Amino acid sequence: MRSSKHAKTRENVDLKAKVYLIIIAIVMIALCISNVAFIAPSIIVYTFVVCYTLWDASKRKGAISTYIEELTINVDSAVKNTLINSPFPIIILETDGNVVWKSSNFNKEFANLGIHTYIDDILKEITAKTGAKVKYNQKVKIGDKSYNVIGNGVKTKQKDKKNPAKYMTILYFLDVTSEEELFIKYENSQTCVGIIMIDNFEEVIQRIAPEEKAQVVASIEKDLYEWAAGTGGLMIETEKDTFVYVFDQKYLNAMKEEKFSILDKVKDIKTEDKLQLTLSIAISNEGESNYEKYESALVAMDIALGRGGDQAVIRQDEKYCFFGGRAHEVEKRTRVKARIIANALEELISEASNVMIMGHNNGDIDSFGSSLGLYRLAKTFEKDVYIVNNTYGRTLESFMESLEGTGEYKDVIIDKQKALSDVDENTLLIITDTHKKTYVEVPELLDKTEKIVVIDHHRKSADFIENAILSFHEAYASSASELVTEIIEYSSKDVVLEKIEAESLYAGIMVDTKNFTFKTGVRTFEAAAYLRKYGIDFIEIKEWFQSDLESYNLIADIVKKASITNDTIGISEHRQKDKNANLICAKAADELLTIRNITASFVLR
Repeated sequence: MRSSKHAKTRENVDLKAKVYLIIIAIVMIALCISNVAFIAPSIIVYTFVVCYTLWDASKRKGAISTYIEELTINVDSAVKNTLINSPFPIIILETDGNVVWKSSNFNKEFANLGIHTYIDDILKEITAKTGAKVKYNQKVKIGDKSYNVIGNGVKTKQKDKKNPAKYMTILYFLDVTSEEELFIKYENSQTCVGIIMIDNFEEVIQRIAPEEKAQVVASIEKDLYEWAAGTGGLMIETEKDTFVYVFDQKYLNAMKEEKFSILDKVKDIKTEDKLQLTLSIAISNEGESNYEKYESALVAMDIALGRGGDQAVIRQDEKYCFFGGRAHEVEKRTRVKARIIANALEELISEASNVMIMGHNNGDIDSFGSSLGLYRLAKTFEKDVYIVNNTYGRTLESFMESLEGTGEYKDVIIDKQKALSDVDENTLLIITDTHKKTYVEVPELLDKTEKIVVIDHHRKSADFIENAILSFHEAYASSASELVTEIIEYSSKDVVLEKIEAESLYAGIMVDTKNFTFKTGVRTFEAAAYLRKYGIDFIEIKEWFQSDLESYNLIADIVKKASITNDTIGISEHRQKDKNANLICAKAADELLTIRNITASFVLR
């Protein structure tokens, strides 16, 4: 390295001398051409200049070489002195584990910490990389401290059959513990904004005695304010059943660890009628300002309520975390929302250029029945209406045969290609029986129009359709068919359902409630009663879902092989490979639930 620097310096000196000699030679040649008498003196003078230049260049080269050598020695000495007296730990080692040198600070810092385990892991990462030079830069936790380990690996031996390639590397251990502690302190001091809502406050207050109301309200507020005080937070009552809660983020992990015990504490408040109160909690730390965090918490609250309440939803690091949710959904006793949704939906239908209705992929009878109900509603307003359908489950085969037999829906049910070609920015897209943007029949349609309506009864998930302009999302409802039936009932126009449309809506309610035995409420039976006036054929509906003898025997065999775990869980398996395996397993799981004391069933395949 030192000789190459010397060579470059000498080249620079020689180049300058050559340029000067060439210029002098050109001038003298010009003089000689103009006057022959200058030839002899020019030769003598140029010879003297050349000799002096050579002597001066030789002298300069010696001086420059001496200076560079002294400078190199000084630099090498400074580098060595810097390594030896480095304020942070340094180690030089080879990839085979051979330690070439360690600084005194290294020995002092890691005397009793078993540093070799960390060194071995670092060497494995360096040797796993390829190239003449390998860079390493990672954070490592050693003992109670955090270090940013920086190093460069340089190949010292070429790889051959006997001697694998070796690297020599210098590792610098920079203590970043104080910086990390400062960052954690900063993160913990960030503000979290929460919203707390009493789910069934109105229902409970209306049903308890007047003298008990003050006591119940006081008990709820006492528990909430004590819980907030434990975190040093600020809780403000914004409405009689809603509170805003602001606190430092450092308390959020403690809330997670105790799984939001306030949920169970409020449920322990009992009224004389044994009515149970539940809370919905939404917390967010995402946003530049507290107002943005509050808006994010509002979205989280929508999810909590859409999942049935009695739970906490946390929006953190662009993810949702859920706690609680063990209580059953509470059926709402007012039909006001259904009426408002019906009126708003009618306005959107009237303003749209056309209407497209889409359920979830591998559609079932609830998805298709609610789609047909919405089709008839939009058709009443004399709009072009299409049902987007690419796939459906095998449970719908008999139903689809009956639907095709009517002939009316031949051009109504369209595939993905047709839907994408006919949709425009003024199309009204109605999503039914799902709210997940990844679960709809044709997800691409969601980006083709801004007019989206969602009608669903499932517990709300984080993957919900965010840009819906109208949402009828009720987790208490038995089915999407029940919600659509209510919308039809409250229509401003006289919507007359075709017989198969009424039957499909009734079948959707019937299947999702397992013949009106699961998740049914007063409004479920009211919707069913409304549909029955169309003279629905129960035998035909039953035939849509009947199994053939072979499938029935397979289901019976699965139930026969079932074992009971923990006295209440039925587990069985289905090993046979056939095209109806999913359907058979689902029906077998349902059949297991009809056995006494079994509250959960699993059929594996």
